[in-house]
Order: sequence, then C-alpha cells, then structure tokens
Amino acid sequence: MKTKKTQRLRGITLSFLLFSGVFSLSAQNQIVPLWNKIPDEIKATDYKEKEVLKDGKMQSTSQVSVPTLSIFIPKEAKSNQTAVVICPGGGYTHLAFEKEGTKVAEWLNSLGIAAFVLKYRMPTDLTMKNKSVGPLQDGQEAIRYVRQNAAKWNIDPNKIGILGFSAGGHLASTVSTHYDDKVYESLCKVSARPDFSLLIYPVISMENETTHKGSQTNLLGNNPSQELLDSFSNDKRVTAKTPPAFLIHATDDTVVIPENSINYYLALKKNGVTAELHLYEKGGHGFGLGVNDTSKFWTRDCIEWLKANDYN
Repeated sequence: MKTKKTQRLRGITLSFLLFSGVFSLSAQNQIVPLWNKIPDEIKATDYKEKEVLKDGKMQSTSQVSVPTLSIFIPKEAKSNQTAVVICPGGGYTHLAFEKEGTKVAEWLNSLGIAAFVLKYRMPTDLTMKNKSVGPLQDGQEAIRYVRQNAAKWNIDPNKIGILGFSAGGHLASTVSTHYDDKVYESLCKVSARPDFSLLIYPVISMENETTHKGSQTNLLGNNPSQELLDSFSNDKRVTAKTPPAFLIHATDDTVVIPENSINYYLALKKNGVTAELHLYEKGGHGFGLGVNDTSKFWTRDCIEWLKANDYN
C-alpha cells in the first residue's frame, strides 16, 4: 500500500514538474507586433488571416496582413549570443509556420541561439500600396527590431542572421541584398543588414527559367517588367558587402530548382563573400529540418558552419 502511495505521489510530482517545465519554457516566449504603424497599408476588412491549427498549435497561416515576431530565447541564456530571424516558406501565399518556423526556432534554441519567427505579410494589392516591397519592409524591420533590442536578450548586435526556406529564402536573400533600400520611413537608426544568412532550398531568382513561378507571380504580378525581375533576382544583387551565406538544396528539387542556390553561391564567390553550398543528391523540396535521404543531415552541416564562423 505504501509503495502504491509513493508511486502515486511520484507520479503527481513528475506531472507537476513536467507541467512546470512546459510553462516556464513557454513563459519565456512571446509574440510581439512588428509595427506600431504598418507602412503603406490599405485597410481591407474582408481580408482576414486564415490559420490552420492542430492540437492548438498553428501549422500554417495565409492572408497575413498584420506581421508579428514570435520570440524564442534559449532557457540557458548566455551573454553575446547569436540571434536568427526565421522566414517560413509558402510561395508568398501562406507560411509553413510550424515546420519552417517554430520547430526551427526550438532547434536553434537547443544550440543556444535566440530565434525570432517572422510572420510576414503576404504580398497583395488588397492591403499594400506596393506589394513587391511589403515582405521586404517586414524583413528589414525584423532585423532592426532584434538589433535595437539586442541588449534586452543578451544578443550580440553583430551576430544577427536571417534564415529562410523556399519563398522565405527569397525574402531572406532579398533582405541580405536590399538591406540599404529605403522602402519605408524608419525612425530606428540601426542597420537592417543581416550578419549572415542561412538559405534552405531558397527561391533566389525571379527570372522565368529559374524562378518558382507561383512566388514570382504572387510577389511581382502577372507581367512584371524586366527591371523588376532583375531587381528581385537576388543573385544579380550581390556585392562585396552582402552577408556570408550557408546554402542547402537537393538536386532532385523540381519545385525550386537548385540553380537558385548555385547561382547565388557563384555570385557570392565572385564577390569574395564567404559562402558554403551543400547540394544533396536526394531530398526534393520542403523537407524542413530534414526527413529522408541525404538532405536529412543538413542541420549537422549547418551547425559546423555556424561554429566555424563563430556564430555558435
């Protein structure tokens, strides 16, 4: 009898500890609005965000018009830690928020890296005066927000990177190559330049023969000018000041072809910018943190790159 009572008490204690652990972990995290006033906003009452939930967690979301940052700070916070802004993919129509957002933030936290998942606006003429720069506005502001508040979370303001998957990789590479573009009036004087970028099966080019057509159409419209295509083909925007990059792609990716990563890598190399490219034989598209085949271990390679460049 005594044994059963002891086991029951232990079970209650364990349940309490597990609950407390979950609570303390989630209590450290918060969601903040990215803007006090969204730039160039058009009010559209019928354009409502559509979240897909599972077990109370947001799996994906579409029709985003109010951008936010979900903040994930490692439990064992250290001084001068690295931070990464995460841009989930989704073809500029939706955001794969769990697979390419919160799960990635938790992985980065396990490495001692602070993470900020950016829920960026979907480009549309319904809510934006110029939809092609809407996501870039959010990306620039996210980097500025983290850098401006770096001391609050013991973050080194010179170790703030950006990570993007698929179309989120296009946004991450756009921020990396257009960080000086004045696309909104900023009261914040800190730089919007990421210190490094992690680009995972990214859309890089907007050129017809290389791009992901859905991302191109959603961001730039049905018949974009050559000038617009060139401006958002980020392999053409690389300079010696573009941040170092770590790139991942699968050779058998038919959705976003690997030439996107290859051409960006070659542009970085040509400009003398530190870069590392991993092309895996198999993996397809949209494998997140890795599922099958050779792409499964990209996170291991990424950790080594972060260590080698003193970001971890």
